[in-house]
Amino acid sequence: MGQILIMENDRVRVLDVQFKPGEKTAMHMHPNHVVYVFNDGKFKLTPSKGKIQELDLKAGQAFWFDATTHTTENLGKTDIHLLVFELKE
Repeated sequence: MGQILIMENDRVRVLDVQFKPGEKTAMHMHPNHVVYVFNDGKFKLTPSKGKIQELDLKAGQAFWFDATTHTTENLGKTDIHLLVFELKE
């Protein structure tokens, strides 16, 4: 997984995130955040508590996520490219 910090201040952190097919992250935490999708793909979110989600991502979509601790995995055959906006409160 590639991750680049685009910008950060006292209110927000913006990350450019890319996953190759089959890539999976270690368990990690996000505060409340918005994710913008650059290209189609299939994504799996496995929270430390709660229900596993498999998402069919479409270019141009945006998702809201409450603060969470999870792993993520690219289930598709193409790279996934996301922009993550983590809100600081």
